[in-house]
Amino acid sequence: MPGGTRRGKKPRDYAVSGDWPYAVMDSVRPAQVGQAVAQALTEAMEQRGLSANALAMASGVNRQVISNILAGTVWPDMFTLASLEETLDEMIWPRHTEWPAGDDGARHQPVSLHRCGGEG
Repeated sequence: MPGGTRRGKKPRDYAVSGDWPYAVMDSVRPAQVGQAVAQALTEAMEQRGLSANALAMASGVNRQVISNILAGTVWPDMFTLASLEETLDEMIWPRHTEWPAGDDGARHQPVSLHRCGGEG
């Protein structure tokens, strides 16, 4: 299976502490990317005042799939992400190869201002 046994867990299952999608994550990069996608999608929907139903109707992506991405219970596929990005006219896939390296040598997503209660 692609991704080995790590794909058997949901992205949110890699949260170490805090609430999804702004939790502190384990250093498993695919889970961090899933978290970043959920954050970006959450924030894009909030900025536009879109519900999962409204985004589903506009994008052609099933509402439950959108809800599952937001909840961190699925690994979203490229077709879904491209459809959401096109509808939102915004990138939701993170530039994770540019994330800074932490003390452990692994790259980690920078802390979002939204996570801290600021405007992000």
